[in-house]
Amino acid sequence: MKLDLNTLSLKELKDLQSQVAKAISGYEDRRKREALAELEEKAKAMGFSLSELTGVTTGRKRSPSVAKYANPANAADTWSGRGRKPRWFSEALAKGKKPDDMAI
Repeated sequence: MKLDLNTLSLKELKDLQSQVAKAISGYEDRRKREALAELEEKAKAMGFSLSELTGVTTGRKRSPSVAKYANPANAADTWSGRGRKPRWFSEALAKGKKPDDMAI
């Protein structure tokens, strides 16, 4: 396949660039999956799982954080104390409430 890039418009060139980037990414992902499958097969043939040999567990699920604070106006609106402060929490602090007043 031979393309004359000089005859393509800027939009066509950018579309082609996008398609090439997607194709490269897809190729790399496919090769990684093939390598992983091959390694898992080899480990299985030797009586192990790949996660046993590498010490890496896959699919680890995190449990949600426990709520520590509740909105005084709506108790269903909670916050764990992690991450960005919710607006209701900041507004309550500005009105003179203390975090302990909103603790669950």
